[in-house]
This record gives sequence, C-alpha cells and structure tokens, in this order.
Amino acid sequence: MTDLQSRPTSAEAPGTDTAAPTPRPRRNHLVRRGVRHAIMIVASIVMIYPLLWMVVSSLRPNDEIFRNPGIFPISLDFSNYVRGWESLAQPFSHYLINSTLLVLGCVIGNLIACSLTAYAFARLKFWGRNIAFAVMLMTLMLPIHVVIVPQYIMFSQTGWVNTMLPLILPKFLATDAFFVFLMVQFIRGIPRELDEAARIDGCGHFRIFFQVILPLMLPALATTTIFTFMWMWNDFFGSLIYLTTPDNFTVPLALKSFLDTQGSSDWGAMFAMSVVSLIPLFLVFLFGQRFLVKGFATTGIK
Repeated sequence: MTDLQSRPTSAEAPGTDTAAPTPRPRRNHLVRRGVRHAIMIVASIVMIYPLLWMVVSSLRPNDEIFRNPGIFPISLDFSNYVRGWESLAQPFSHYLINSTLLVLGCVIGNLIACSLTAYAFARLKFWGRNIAFAVMLMTLMLPIHVVIVPQYIMFSQTGWVNTMLPLILPKFLATDAFFVFLMVQFIRGIPRELDEAARIDGCGHFRIFFQVILPLMLPALATTTIFTFMWMWNDFFGSLIYLTTPDNFTVPLALKSFLDTQGSSDWGAMFAMSVVSLIPLFLVFLFGQRFLVKGFATTGIK
C-alpha cells in the first residue's frame, strides 16, 4: 500500500507537460476568419476607390487630374470649389435649391399616393382588385423609354415642358409601383384585429388608415422617402427631357454643364461640385439607415 500511494501518477510524472494544447479547430477558425476579413477589406477598397479618386481630383489642377491615377495628390487646388460654385449661369446653390424642391415634391407625392393605394390593395375588397394589382406589378417590368414619348407629347400639349410639373405630378398618381408593392406587403403584416377594433369604435376607412395603419407604417414610409430622395436627386434622364433652360436645371444637369464636347472641360470644378452634391445623399442615408433596414426587415417581401 505504501509503494502504491507513493508512486507518482502519469499526470504527476516528471518531464510531462500539463498545459492543454491549443485546439486545432479553433486555430483553423481564426485563420478562415482572418482571410475572410482581408478579402472584405480589399473588396471595400476597390469599391470605394472611385469615390476617393473623385474627392482627391476635386483638389487637383485640371492638367494633373488624368495624369495621376493615384489617390495621393502632389498639389492641392482649392480654387476648384470656388470656381465651380460661381462659373455657371447661376451660383451652384441655385441648382441645389431646384433639386431640393423637386425631391420634396416627389417625396410628398409618393408618401401620399403610394400609401393610400397600398391600403386599398391590402384592406379593401373591390371588383378587379387582383387584376389591378397584377397590372400594377407588370409596370415594374416596363422600361421608362416605352412611355417617355407619349408622356412628353401629353405634357407638351399642356404647356408644362420646362417646368417641374412633369417630374412631380406623376408621383401624386402612385406611378412608382415598387413603393406601392412595398407598402402593401407591410400593411398585410399588420393584424386585421386592429382594423376590426377601430371599426367597432365607429371608425371608417379614412380614420382607420390615418389613426391606425399610418402610424405603424413608419419603417415603410422612411424607406420610400430615402429611395425617392436618392433616385430623384440623381435623376438625369427625366430632367434632361423636360427642363430646357439653365435657370430650371437640377444638380445633374448643372454638373453636365461643366463638360464641353467641343471645347475645354472644367473637370476640377465638376468633381468639386460632385463632392458637394453627394453631401445631402450621405446625410440622408446616414440618418435614415436604421429605418431603411427596419423597413425591409419588417416587410419581409412575403
């Protein structure tokens, strides 16, 4: 008994290492994670490089912009911003105001018309509802170039060309089927018991919509606002078709005015004003990102 008790065990034997080795699966997981992050960082740099190059080019002299493809400028020229702000027919703030008015009108139109149309498709029962909804979805596959000619003829006969009415008025007629579909899916996710409780209290469809449904649609409304803002702020084709005089130009048309196909183009001023025009987009997306994600997450495209 004394010999057995005094004999050291294998764990206590001299020369043995008691530290547990690092698990190999854990090490492989860290390696894969590091490789994945490295690939994402490289892809992010590749995607953001054009934006960085534009910002740096806005601080370069015109003769150096296309000679140096890097993002580290040799010299800085802040006069591009001063020249770009004042070199057109109007100060660049004039075109920013035009784009702001256009965007506000389109946002208000989409919020009012698309939400009312979506409520009708999601909650009301009327003859031909499914057919009308299918036709509305089919317009998503209809290119704008198919309808631009008859639309232009119609607005030209009404005398609205060279005004913002052809760009704003269709938004009050729920022509953006994507937002209608988005809100229909969101409303379908709201329990109908809320409608029935409001109807028992004597509410009609308008009170149910404005007091029950609309407050719950904040994520979908925010998503519509953000996308409408971005699409109309960057819209070049529609503005090019309907706006003809420089005083009515929006930001995309003003940026195009810096380029001259027959003479010299002021690339530095154009890049400088492009950076200025991106600031509202970044601010809207920065403050509305959480509503945007919540709107798609709660809609679920079901």
